[in-house]
Parts: sequence; C-alpha cells; structure tokens
Amino acid sequence: MEQTLVILKPSAVIRGLMGEVISRFEKKGLIIAGMKMVQLDDKILAEHYAHLVSRPFFPSLKKSMMVSPVVVMCIRGVDAVAVVRAMTGATNSRKAEPGTIRGDYSMSGQQNIIHASDSVENAEIELARFFDKSEIFDFKPAMLDYLYADDEI
Repeated sequence: MEQTLVILKPSAVIRGLMGEVISRFEKKGLIIAGMKMVQLDDKILAEHYAHLVSRPFFPSLKKSMMVSPVVVMCIRGVDAVAVVRAMTGATNSRKAEPGTIRGDYSMSGQQNIIHASDSVENAEIELARFFDKSEIFDFKPAMLDYLYADDEI
C-alpha cells in the first residue's frame, strides 16, 4: 500500500478543524500510520518549500506556517497519494469543488488548511523529512478486510 504525507496547517489547527479533517480520512477507509503535532521552523520550511523559496509570496507563506503547531500524518492505503489529493481539492480553495476538504472548509489559496504530497516519489521524501521510521506504524486494522477486495491489497 502507498503512504502519503498530510499536513494540517495552522489555518486548520487554529480554526479547530483537525478532528473534522482526520475523520474524513478515517471514514474513507485510509489508515493513519503516523501522526504528531510539530512546530515548523525556518530550516524545515525552506527545505519543504524549496521550489517556492524564490517566489515573492514565500515570506508570507513561511510566516503563516509558523503561527501555530501543525499536525503531520502518514496516511496509508491503496493509491493513497491520488485518493488524498482528490479528497483535498484544488490548492486555491475558492476553486476547490464542494465536497473536498478545501472546498468545504477554506476560502484561500494560501490559508488552505492542508498539504498533501503530490506524487509517490515526493511522499517518500516528505515522509522522511517529518518522520523517523520508528514513528510510522505498520499494522493491519480489523476493518481492512472490509475495505478492499482480496486482490486489491
């Protein structure tokens, strides 16, 4: 099964949406294999957003990501990266479809409450950035037999 990184950003933490968002992933049948609350700093944000560091909005993005702790999660499931991305919705929340996390809970491009890895390769890199191997658990939830057909997992 694939694993992907999800970050509940300060806009989710401060607005008290953590439980709502986590519940959506659980109700979908995705497995939370690791979860913790962390305070992001300059170093990890420069690494995580290296592709955006030269953009004029980066200082504002960095500041917004440091106003409170965030929740980082390792989410596991068949096609987890694509499933989580579909559930998350468009980056600009005003363009996100109703029914997606951003479409239902956000109105901003930057304060869009959630980050989700955009590829299997990036998920591996991002998970290693935020988690030690000992913080991600490989277990079989009892419900697994009722989520997938035998030939899917």
